[in-house]
Amino acid sequence: MKKVLVIDDDQYIRDVYREVLEGEKYQVETAVDGQEGLLKAQEGGFDLILLDAMMPKLDGLGFLKELKENPAKLANGPIILLTNLAHDKVIDEAMQNGAKSYLIKSDMNPDQFLQNIKKFLEPPEESRG
Repeated sequence: MKKVLVIDDDQYIRDVYREVLEGEKYQVETAVDGQEGLLKAQEGGFDLILLDAMMPKLDGLGFLKELKENPAKLANGPIILLTNLAHDKVIDEAMQNGAKSYLIKSDMNPDQFLQNIKKFLEPPEESRG
């Protein structure tokens, strides 16, 4: 079972993402801020990490920099930045610091969110044996 870490300070967002992902049989862990998320990410073993850009205690960029300096014990899959800022230097900086991609939260309904996430969790057809 694929394991996803959702790091977002917004309770509603965490609940929606958890519901959508668990509906697809993914195992979901959540964190309410960057610090809690960092501790979980450093333990490792996640197939995907969804990281909010703007959070109290430790924001998305701070999280990425910390994780780079103190890597996970067990490797993690890609980190996807969640943001509401479409053209922002935060996105550029996040990509330079290890984020694989980003999603604009306000542009997606749960179905679109899931389609985007599956690209990172499900291998493309041709690579399946």
